[in-house]
Amino acid sequence: MGRGGIGGAVAAADMENSDSTRCFVRDVKRIVIKVGTAVVTGQNGRLAMGRLGALCEQVKELNFQGYEVILVTSGAVGVGRQRLKYRKLINSSFADLQNPQLDLDGKACAAVGQSGLMAIYDTLFSQLDVTSSQLLVTDRDFRDPSFGHQLRETVVSLLDLKVIPVFNENDAISTRKAPYEDSSGIFWDNDSLATLLAKELDADLLIMLSDVEGLFSGPPSDPQSKIIHTYINEKHGKLINFGEKSRVGRGGMQAKVAAAVSAASKGVPAVIASGFVVDSIIKVMRGEKIGTLFHNEANIWDCSKEVTTREMAVAAKDCSRHLQNLSSEERKKILLDIADALEANEDLIISENEADLAAAQDSGYEKSLVSRMTLKAGRITSLAGSIRAIADMEDPISHTVKKTEVAKDLVYEKMYCPLGVLLIIFESRPDALVQIAALAIRSGNGLLLKGGKEAVRSNTILHKVITSVIPDVVGKKLIGLVKSKDEIADLLKLDDVIDLVIPRGSNKLVSQIKAATKIPVLGHADGICHVYIDKSADMDMAKRIVLDAKVDYPAACNAMETLLVHKDLNKTEGLDDLLMELANEGVVIYGGPVAHDTLKVPKVDSFHHEYSSMACTLEFVDDVQSAIDHINRYGSAHTDCIITTDKKSADTFLQQVDSAAVFHNASTRFCDGTRFGLGAEVGISTGRIHARGPVGVDGLLTTRCILRGSGQIVNGDKGVVYTHKDLPLH
Repeated sequence: MGRGGIGGAVAAADMENSDSTRCFVRDVKRIVIKVGTAVVTGQNGRLAMGRLGALCEQVKELNFQGYEVILVTSGAVGVGRQRLKYRKLINSSFADLQNPQLDLDGKACAAVGQSGLMAIYDTLFSQLDVTSSQLLVTDRDFRDPSFGHQLRETVVSLLDLKVIPVFNENDAISTRKAPYEDSSGIFWDNDSLATLLAKELDADLLIMLSDVEGLFSGPPSDPQSKIIHTYINEKHGKLINFGEKSRVGRGGMQAKVAAAVSAASKGVPAVIASGFVVDSIIKVMRGEKIGTLFHNEANIWDCSKEVTTREMAVAAKDCSRHLQNLSSEERKKILLDIADALEANEDLIISENEADLAAAQDSGYEKSLVSRMTLKAGRITSLAGSIRAIADMEDPISHTVKKTEVAKDLVYEKMYCPLGVLLIIFESRPDALVQIAALAIRSGNGLLLKGGKEAVRSNTILHKVITSVIPDVVGKKLIGLVKSKDEIADLLKLDDVIDLVIPRGSNKLVSQIKAATKIPVLGHADGICHVYIDKSADMDMAKRIVLDAKVDYPAACNAMETLLVHKDLNKTEGLDDLLMELANEGVVIYGGPVAHDTLKVPKVDSFHHEYSSMACTLEFVDDVQSAIDHINRYGSAHTDCIITTDKKSADTFLQQVDSAAVFHNASTRFCDGTRFGLGAEVGISTGRIHARGPVGVDGLLTTRCILRGSGQIVNGDKGVVYTHKDLPLH
């Protein structure tokens, strides 16, 4: 079907966001775009110029990139009706106005509106240096066997000239007496016309723009309704109940679905998407998961991802309840078995990791990313040791944190309990999978994991090794590994099953996750860590700390990104030695305005910048308060450090810097769950709700209230004597 050759210029632009079921768009060249009346006109019946402009912009972009675009537009009747209402109004007598007759002949409306609609298209396309053409057709035309051949010749000739053919049914001379009700004939509205043209003109794709995002499982206004991203007739055909027809067009969603199903059955994939989104056509051509796809192979695809992801999440929750029912020693044994299994399979794990590293290097990934995904020699042993340390921790589940006598023989207890199901989305670090799995098991939580595609083999083997030792009484579905990126969108909708999302990765990843879900998100978007050298600092100590904070692991989120220095230390021997050492280590220094002027280093574009590499920003400040103000303004509330021998300055810094971790005379690299004695961490949170800083087992717990009584009732608090007396926990 596809002509290839284009290579999907638009589709290739962002394939990272593409959906596996939409990969066929790479081979698309000829597209039919059908625009509904509700898209063309606004609520007042007038042309929606903003949406029409966005439509023409997208068509122009596709046209310039080599796609062949055919437009089928509705709206002529609506435009004509608006004009004729106005014309009738200004020609009415006073008596006519007293008894207005607003019924207008549909054919007359079509005749008047068609010229106006095409004039707008011609004007908009001309402004974009695109030529358009008008083709009016009727049902009767297609009854002539020679018409199809002539139509193809004309359209192909126009497409070769980069002209946009704009089709519309010629309602003004339609032979059907009541075109809005009469659905007989070869086609009966512009939706069915678009399907007919897509087949007659050998299109590769039909895009139908509507006033909603696509086909929903119920009324789009109902919060419980879910968009159906891939329509399977056998599955959805009898389940969907269509509501009212379009406010201005003929058929509404039911007509569009019928047309899309017909197109797909004839070998032309169709997508129903929103014409109210300014770049919806471009997103469809990128292969993004928007709108509803109709495809003749949909029934053989594994398209029930909404069901699959829900089943995965529900299974993890069920298994977590089985896990919670085990004794502390039984949960501890699972962790010890995992540690043993990792060491027993070290060679296999390293081999799979090396395959990922080779593929990443061949693909040209940045060195910092390759560094993060590397499982160095001895790393497996270190991970196994961390798991054993977590196993030896005090059992956190059902731990009582408060006990109060509410009234006589009525005792309130506040206890720790697991959150439920965690969704962890992480990039490039397969060792994170091991740490997170261990913490989830110790805290009694179910777990869903989605790692970066660059470490797919490492993640797969680690998941296999870990789940292989989870006993059947718990269930191996306790920890699910999400294989496809396009499943993330479905998982993020499961706020009734998944209890916490923890994204570990780039600023872009964390921001996208936060914007796409109602589920609470724990994590940090940036790791812009500062080290401030006060004027009283021991410069030998400062040199050691700064070098460690920057050079030890520059890709880590707790690595130093900005070095602030008291102005009195400018051009001193101690600072010169420090800067020389950084340069010798290969660190590139960028300066703020003062450092740029005095030291002649390259000027930094922004203080709010995370390098994650052998580079940092340097700036001079007036005093400790200036350093605090700078950090609170430009930092990311992650980890910040002061180097000083002045206790007052240190205390001021520790108290006023508003970050998750604030250090005095210690490297920022210490901000780590393992180094803090948490055994491991699922991430570092810079938020203020629930958990902050390195998040270990405690951060994966919540509390619940237990009330033990002996038949008490409230009854308006009559006869209840409240004591509210604290009781010993044990």
